[in-house]
Amino acid sequence: MNKTITAALLACFMQLPVAHGAPAFPDRPIKLVVPSPPGGPPDIMARLLTDQMGAALGQPVVVENRPGGAGGLIGARSVLAAEPDGYTIMMGSTSTLLTAPLIYKDAGYTAASFAPVAGLSETVEVLTVNPSVAAHSVAELISLAKAQPGMLHFASAGTGSLPHLEGELLKALAHIDMVHVPYRGGGPALVGLLGGEVQIFFSALTQMLPYISDGRLRGLAVTSAARSPLAPNIPTMVESGFDQFVTASINFLVAPAGTPIEARRRLSEAVTTALASAQVKDAFAKIGAKAEPATPEQLTAYLAQQQLRWAKIVELTKISVQ
Repeated sequence: MNKTITAALLACFMQLPVAHGAPAFPDRPIKLVVPSPPGGPPDIMARLLTDQMGAALGQPVVVENRPGGAGGLIGARSVLAAEPDGYTIMMGSTSTLLTAPLIYKDAGYTAASFAPVAGLSETVEVLTVNPSVAAHSVAELISLAKAQPGMLHFASAGTGSLPHLEGELLKALAHIDMVHVPYRGGGPALVGLLGGEVQIFFSALTQMLPYISDGRLRGLAVTSAARSPLAPNIPTMVESGFDQFVTASINFLVAPAGTPIEARRRLSEAVTTALASAQVKDAFAKIGAKAEPATPEQLTAYLAQQQLRWAKIVELTKISVQ
């Protein structure tokens, strides 16, 4: 009997070093995939977060840009196929995970295909026109479009992106005809607008504000429910007669399906810490991003709600790519 007890105790003690020696998450660098080119709002936001997240986690967070494919499909698919161990995460956005999968029938994923990690931010969008357009309000732009069907061209960061949806939503609600011109990212679309290749572009307010301020572009309306403190003189789309037109670019972190909840909660805590730092707060304010931290559980519910909302908008605009 004593020999049996002794053997059992010895077996337990032999296992203690193994359990005690198990590495705590994270024990190596974490890769943050941004499915868009460097320099755009998601990339800027990711790089603002990495230092603070790394300090909170005790391991570096390294940004990897994986542009390509409309709506960021290539980057999203690469993350979906990655090892679900918490060491690969992705900067998700309205375009990448909410609208592109609804438009591209071969996307191969939806927002629900990923494991939610953390909420990050919400950014105001603005409807902007080239000064050559004889419109100083949304009403005047609509009148012009109705007088010249198919003559106005609006840019987007790619088919299925948020600016594309916003342009098509305006067409549907205002019953106007404009031509969509997709670019390979928001930067090239802005260049096209400045150069007069296109006349209209919905994009992040902070991206457009310097050009609006110096007169190179004209801001007609923001897409938030209320006016932005960054541009209090620019009315909202709601004020302009479109009470259904409230959109925003949201950003959040996701991981491959099956990533353990413990790892995701640890990452979420690091994001919350980063968003609370004075450095990140100031930087986010400068790019017009409102911090919106959320736990994995909160983000799960929010994305499900947003998926339903955007599905209705896509149905209204009748956008579909086989």
